[in-house]
Amino acid sequence: MMRSLYYFVTALAVIGLAFWAYRENYETQEALAEAEQLQRQISDARQRLRVLNAEWAYLNRPDRLRELADLNFDKLGLLPLQPHQFGKIDQVAFPPEGEMLLPIVNPIEVSETESRP
Repeated sequence: MMRSLYYFVTALAVIGLAFWAYRENYETQEALAEAEQLQRQISDARQRLRVLNAEWAYLNRPDRLRELADLNFDKLGLLPLQPHQFGKIDQVAFPPEGEMLLPIVNPIEVSETESRP
């Protein structure tokens, strides 16, 4: 009697493990298919990015931009840069050394704190 119960439990365990392996196999195949699809999407996105970068470089050629600026000179009102249009470093209004923009409400001292492992 005990031997037949042992065979029955063993058979149930084998059937259970077979069902589990079957499910895991299909879940793994599904995950691999999804990963492959994501890799294709990444590849397509990278290809589109390369095309867009090439188009951007083509449209931003200096000679093309110069021609556009010349054609639309009247509409844009562009003038060549003159040396007097640039500022000097001493003309920049820096805040005074002691003045902070935002006060520090609760400062935390970190230089003397002990490190914890």
